[in-house]
Amino acid sequence: MDIQVLQKTISKLLAGDKGILAMDESIASCNKRFEALGIPQTLEMRRRYRELIVTAPHLDEYISGAILFDETIHQQVTDGKLFIDVLLEKGIVPGIKVDLGTVPLAAFPSERVTEGLDGLRERLAEYYRLGARFAKWRAVITIGGDLPSSSSIYTNCHLLARYAALCQEVGLVPVVEPEVLMTGDHNLYISERFTRRTLNFLFEELYKHRVNLQGILLKPNMILPGLTSVDQSDMITIADTTVLCLLETVPAIVPGIAFLSGGQSPEQATARLNVMHKRFKHSMPWKLTYSYSRALQQPALECWKGETSNVPAAQQELVKRAALNCSANRGVYSAAMEG
Repeated sequence: MDIQVLQKTISKLLAGDKGILAMDESIASCNKRFEALGIPQTLEMRRRYRELIVTAPHLDEYISGAILFDETIHQQVTDGKLFIDVLLEKGIVPGIKVDLGTVPLAAFPSERVTEGLDGLRERLAEYYRLGARFAKWRAVITIGGDLPSSSSIYTNCHLLARYAALCQEVGLVPVVEPEVLMTGDHNLYISERFTRRTLNFLFEELYKHRVNLQGILLKPNMILPGLTSVDQSDMITIADTTVLCLLETVPAIVPGIAFLSGGQSPEQATARLNVMHKRFKHSMPWKLTYSYSRALQQPALECWKGETSNVPAAQQELVKRAALNCSANRGVYSAAMEG
C-alpha cells in the first residue's frame, strides 16, 4: 500500500465543492427504475442512459468522481470510446462498486449481509488495470422491532473492513458505506442510536484490520426518522443530530465523508446537506460532501424517458442537480434555486 497514491486520489475526489456521482445501480435496480417510467429494460437502453450521464456537458464542474457498475465499466459511448475514458478525459475519477449485493443473514430473519469477498483481490486488480482508482462496498443495517442485532452490525462491519484492506493493498481508495436504512416507522433518535453503534463497530474493525484511515472515504446515511414515522424531524434537528454523531464517532484523521441519499427526495438531500454546512462549516475536521444516486439522477431520468430527443434536457437536469448540491456544500443553497 502506498498511502501517497491513495491520498492523491482522495484529494481529487474532495476537490473544491464537488461531489461524487453514484451511477452504480445493479441491472435489477436500473431495470426497476426504467419500468416505472415505461423505458424498455434492455442492455442497450441502460447503455444509452449511462452515455447520457458521462457525456453531460459541464458535469466535471460539479462532479469529482463517478462510481460505476461492472456492466458500465465495460460499456462504450456511440463512437466506441469507453465510458471510463470519457470520464478520465473530463478529469472525473472513475470508481467501481465491487460488492455483489445482499443476501439473508443465516439464522437472523429479516437481516442481510453483503457478499463479494470471494475472488475480490483479483477483481480489484483488474478494475485498477481498467482505470478505476476507488471502489465502493455497501452494507445495510435494518431497524425494526428488535433489529438490528449485534451480529448483523458486527458481520457487516467486519466485511467492510476486509474489503477496505484489500482495496488499499492494490491502490484503490475504499469508499466504506454502512447504510442504516430509512425504511420503517422508527424515530430520529432510534436511527441515531443504531447509526452511532454501527460507526463504532466499523472503526473498531477497520483498526483491527490495519486499514489506514487516511486512505478511506466514509459514505454513511444521514440520521433520519423512518419513512413511515409519525415524527418527521425538522432540518435543523436532522443536521445537528447527524453532525454531532459523526463528530463523536468518526476519527478526525478520516479525510472525507460523502453522504448517501437513501430514500430522500433530491430536494431533501440537498437542503439537509446545506443546513449541515451552514451550522457546522468550521467545526468539522473532515471534508463533508455528497455521493448521491437517485437524488442526482432521478430528475434527469424522468426527463429522458428513453427518448433520444430528450437527452440534452435530461443532461441539463443532471448538471443542475449537481450544481445545487455544490451550492449546498458551500452552505449557500436555497429553495429558490430550484426554479
